[in-house]
Amino acid sequence: MEFYDFHVHSTFSEGKSTLLEIAQRAKLLGFSGICIVNYFSQFEDIEKLKKEVETVRKDVGIEIFIGFEAKNHYELNKLRRLRKSYDVLLVRGGSLNLNRKAVETPEVDILAHPEFGRKDPGLNHVMVKLAAKNDVAIEINFREILVSSKASRQRILHNMATNVMLCKKYGAKVIITSGAFSHWEMRDPKILVCMGCLIGLELSESKNSLSKIPLSIIKKIEERRSKKWIMPGVKVVE
Repeated sequence: MEFYDFHVHSTFSEGKSTLLEIAQRAKLLGFSGICIVNYFSQFEDIEKLKKEVETVRKDVGIEIFIGFEAKNHYELNKLRRLRKSYDVLLVRGGSLNLNRKAVETPEVDILAHPEFGRKDPGLNHVMVKLAAKNDVAIEINFREILVSSKASRQRILHNMATNVMLCKKYGAKVIITSGAFSHWEMRDPKILVCMGCLIGLELSESKNSLSKIPLSIIKKIEERRSKKWIMPGVKVVE
């Protein structure tokens, strides 16, 4: 199977490792591709990032996609209008209002860690149904578990398991990522698969969350790169 890590930060945003270090580590771990995630404030430097991505892609021999993460409603609305300029649109979860807006927006690919900083899962059955309808993947972010401890880790695992249960019940996609801010925080795909099984995914479902689900996002990326694509569900037919 081809595995992908669709949420990694480099020094271009607030990560601690260069894109080259991350790409080399990802290939060593067995990933076929990664998504390097940035913030709206870095959007003006996107052409510089694209050049760096192209150079590293050729040098390392791994697929690299460019993602932007919206932190609020304003950034989400701006990034929606610029949708053809980059590959993956993520929304930083945690706020109930922003979680709801993310799953209502077909342009969004991934709702990142919806339970972030919360005592509850950050989702309910209504939001998960909307995620399924609008093809928004719900992220399970390994870094949340990695940097937590004791009671906070227990709460995070419980909230993730609840979100997985809701996604399985209502047919929403689950995507597992490392959420790494350093190439040292990246993990072997098999470790991430095991983590998915720990919180309620079947083995095949957990593997799909690192393979089939990212591949479905890649398919949408290829569609958006076409000059005929206008917006989700709308394209030019000749």
